[in-house]
Amino acid sequence: MQHLPVDVAVIGAGTAGLAAYRAAVAAGKRAVIIEGGPFGTTCARVGCMPSKLLIAAAEAAHGIDKWPAFGLRLDGALRVDGRAVMDRVRRERDRFVGFVLEGVEGIPVRDKLIGYARFTGPTTLEVLGATGQVSCTVEFGRAVIATGSSPDLPLPLRAAGDRLIFNDDVFDWHDLPSSVAVFGPGVIGLELGQALHRLGVAVHVFGRSGRVGPFQDPALQDYARRTMAAEFPLHADASDVALTRNGDAVEVRFTSEGQSQTLRVDYVLAATGRTPNVRGLGLEHTGIALDAHGIPLFDRHTLQCGDSLIFIAGDANADLPLLHEAADEGRIAGDNAARWPHVVPGQRRTPIAVVFSDPQMAVVGSPFASLDPSRTVTGAVSFEDQGRSRVMLRNKGLLHVYADIDSGLLLGAEMIGPDAEHIAHLLAWVIQLGQTVDGVLALPFYHPVVEEGLRTALRDAKAQRDVALATRTIAA
Repeated sequence: MQHLPVDVAVIGAGTAGLAAYRAAVAAGKRAVIIEGGPFGTTCARVGCMPSKLLIAAAEAAHGIDKWPAFGLRLDGALRVDGRAVMDRVRRERDRFVGFVLEGVEGIPVRDKLIGYARFTGPTTLEVLGATGQVSCTVEFGRAVIATGSSPDLPLPLRAAGDRLIFNDDVFDWHDLPSSVAVFGPGVIGLELGQALHRLGVAVHVFGRSGRVGPFQDPALQDYARRTMAAEFPLHADASDVALTRNGDAVEVRFTSEGQSQTLRVDYVLAATGRTPNVRGLGLEHTGIALDAHGIPLFDRHTLQCGDSLIFIAGDANADLPLLHEAADEGRIAGDNAARWPHVVPGQRRTPIAVVFSDPQMAVVGSPFASLDPSRTVTGAVSFEDQGRSRVMLRNKGLLHVYADIDSGLLLGAEMIGPDAEHIAHLLAWVIQLGQTVDGVLALPFYHPVVEEGLRTALRDAKAQRDVALATRTIAA
């Protein structure tokens, strides 16, 4: 059996793991990367990219619905060729995965260990093959856990049997089904649910708490719920849910808004969140502290687990499970693993998250729930009457920007509306640069563009701040 001494052992070859490995090697350290599953990132295989391929097809199909309002006429009906749609999704998905694999192929063979890692002590681990046999032992100076995450599976949904799928499974379909029940109106559930609906699939989306999308701001929550429910059946407060396998279909019984209902669907899609892949790692042998869910406690700025030799990055730490965050965290963890014991905080960027629904949703900066209402003003704009948005018939949406009363600094924003992905980037940049409301209003805004809506919200925030400061002066 091979025994391998290394400076840094990286567990997981996804976005975070690859970034950590490269950072450690760039620092001149002997590093290995260990992977038991398929190489390639969650984003490329089952996340960001294949979902956007499906969404792009749905947007193209849905665009025809606006033609009559523009005065355009179509003789005959649009026909969605499900097999052709899914063929392109799989083909392009495989192309994106191929780019990732090209990068993996560039890693020296001696640095790639195929198998599942399990800690056997504070500085040792073993690599198990597919049969469970130990193929190699590794003695490391430092280690980086970058094992990613897997879809959650709530117990009530298991009754669907082999008709229960995750978002991972959707992208291997060879044709579109007739009907799907989507559980979880979060990022994945909304994106896939709406896309499938627009491609002609009968979709019902289920939630439990009434929450829809990524928002904490009650006004944005309400707007998102009403907007999505106007397009497809959305049961955001479903209770008493019971599933029964019935032939090649699943019968779903539930209560929503006080009424008992039953429907029959081809598939049940679980979009109820993801869980870090930390079980089976032998973390009990490392001596590091774990939270109530078995996830290592760590410093989000250094990615170090306590004062140990172990770091954790990407989806595995359940902090900000997004590709760009995983890449940053992997680099920080790899750098610090290489430089240990001289561990330093890495740069964490302004948080930004986008839901590629229609209208899009975005959250930027400080979370709404963390803001002090007595020290914060909220600037608002509705996109329903915003000029460019109405011209394009994309005039659904609401934007809230949050600013500090004392300093005028922009703190964060929540938005549902047209081009939210682009406005969110603009806001994230100016927040990270420490800009104030007045400072951003001094920047150029072209006419007519959707970004003029942002200017309106900023002007509202400025007006409210001026009133708050004046009230303070009078009171003093």
